[in-house]
Amino acid sequence: MKHALTAKRLSIALSNANMKPQELANRSEVNKASISQYINGSHKPSNISAGKMASVLQVNPLWLMGFDVPMVEVVPKVISKKGVTINVLGRVAAGIPIEAVEDIIDTEEIAEELAKTGTFFGLQIHGNSMEPKFSEGDVVIVRQQSDAESGDIVIATVNGNNATCKRLKKYETGIALLSTNPDYDPMIFTNEEIENKPVRILGKVVELRAKF
Repeated sequence: MKHALTAKRLSIALSNANMKPQELANRSEVNKASISQYINGSHKPSNISAGKMASVLQVNPLWLMGFDVPMVEVVPKVISKKGVTINVLGRVAAGIPIEAVEDIIDTEEIAEELAKTGTFFGLQIHGNSMEPKFSEGDVVIVRQQSDAESGDIVIATVNGNNATCKRLKKYETGIALLSTNPDYDPMIFTNEEIENKPVRILGKVVELRAKF
């Protein structure tokens, strides 16, 4: 058998594809008589014929011709990463719309899919009330919203002070803004206090960008 390696590889590819030589001939437009010659090793396929058969058999044409390459051609997958740039704020003051805050200290990029779900901003963490998960200088990605579910990490303002990052806990009679650092007491507000102070939720934290 003059071209034994090519013959063996073609037989393997046919077997893996559960395909008969006649079907390969029909689908690849390579003459069945030629395919029979390739299978018995008396002839070797040309580049064009190898390419046509390899496309149908889903194998590397160079492998089919006997070269020392992988059976299946490895094509690097190019992942298109589209991002949306958002502003990172050093602080958010009560009563000032997010879009009007000028204390922009940096920018971050979020996934396009996430950006489609709302309006976002970044906020730099100050203090240690949310340690160990959130530390001084970390940046949180926040979706703007005026309410959140109990258990969510939120950005809120209290009594006209700058925004703070806390875990929200809801009750029938009010809410609590909880620190994860046990050195800080819970901030508990009745429904009346929420209106009068006021206590306002500016957004929900959806992602942490820790700084090293």
